[in-house]
Amino acid sequence: MRLAAAIAILGVFSICSSPCGAARAQETPSAADAAKLDQARLIVNGDVEKPLSLSLKDLSALPRQILKVTNEHDKKVQTYQGVPLAELLKRAGVPQGGALQGPALAMFVRAEGADGYAVIFGLAELDSSVQDSGVLVADTLDGEPLTGNLGPLRLIVPHDKRPARWVRMLRSITVVKPSK
Repeated sequence: MRLAAAIAILGVFSICSSPCGAARAQETPSAADAAKLDQARLIVNGDVEKPLSLSLKDLSALPRQILKVTNEHDKKVQTYQGVPLAELLKRAGVPQGGALQGPALAMFVRAEGADGYAVIFGLAELDSSVQDSGVLVADTLDGEPLTGNLGPLRLIVPHDKRPARWVRMLRSITVVKPSK
């Protein structure tokens, strides 16, 4: 009973999501959340020309996109906003468009969250000259910053049939060129 009262007082609520976004809790932003948002960084590294370390402020200055997706569990439409992953890869100097050929087609991208959850994409999957993946590095959900165990960044993969490659608490994007 005390736990329920504490939750009510703190204004914390949770929304069930997919297993990969597991037990999603979008909390009312607190001072601790604000501090985490100020310190949050997304690292883009690996086999790139220009490794990146981006703050939320840096990300907010990049070209943005809005995605509307339907929540798998309650069928409600959710609106995410953020930076296309392809834009971040472009800024890191990853081969795209006509340069994405030969050995570059064997490259892959590993996205990892702070909880250790990681997923893989073939580089071609993320290139708009090959397909329109629409993968987004989101920092807001329904107009509010992503907080709690969802954020501050979440990888949204809108065209997958299920959200298994959605990565919450996204912290790094690593580009890998396989060895011969």
